Amino acid sequence: MPNILSNKLLEIACFNIESCLLAQKAGADRIEFCADYSVGGITPNRADILKAKELLHIPLHVIIRPRGGNFDYSLAEIETIKNDILFCKQHHINGVVFGVLTHNKKINTIINKELIELAGNMSTTFHRAIDECADMIEAMNDIVSLGFKRVLTSGGKSSALEGVAILKNYQNSFGKTIIIIPGGGIRSNNIAQIATQTNCKEFHSAALTQNTEFVNATEVSLLKEKIA
Repeated sequence: MPNILSNKLLEIACFNIESCLLAQKAGADRIEFCADYSVGGITPNRADILKAKELLHIPLHVIIRPRGGNFDYSLAEIETIKNDILFCKQHHINGVVFGVLTHNKKINTIINKELIELAGNMSTTFHRAIDECADMIEAMNDIVSLGFKRVLTSGGKSSALEGVAILKNYQNSFGKTIIIIPGGGIRSNNIAQIATQTNCKEFHSAALTQNTEFVNATEVSLLKEKIA
């Protein structure tokens, strides 16, 4: 559960089961479970999703992304996304993280609406596909109107720190209707600044400090400490 005193929540992106357990033990409030850090995260295999659910006692959100690259998917890829969302729903996963764009980098409202309806009671997060949108304010309005619970974004910049002014604007403009999660290069040496300047309540980090896909437990603890 999030720290009641600080009212701030730390989500850690984990790319293997070991990292899920390290992050949980170090104080993470929620896990975003992915595979393949080199392409920015894709859907983990189903056996690993079930193993993570079995071992974690904090909320588990699973990224639903069939491949790396852009977010304009083929019909076959959309079917894969739907099947993966259904699998998560059938196995009572807390949330799913996804995002589909059109070929001209707008929110694909038709497909995302179908996916949200398919997700049912699971929490839905629109991931950093938004950072590729041509018009991010239009994209934010679309994401809110579709009914996503959260949006993970760096404000369209290469990192959340670089996009901090934009994130602050999003929090002021949309924060009452959707949870804005700053993400992108967040580490213990900048999370306090980002939290103070944006007034956001949830934060996303991979907590990686070396050339490895394994979470650094000390970094997770420091991240928590900085927003406590």
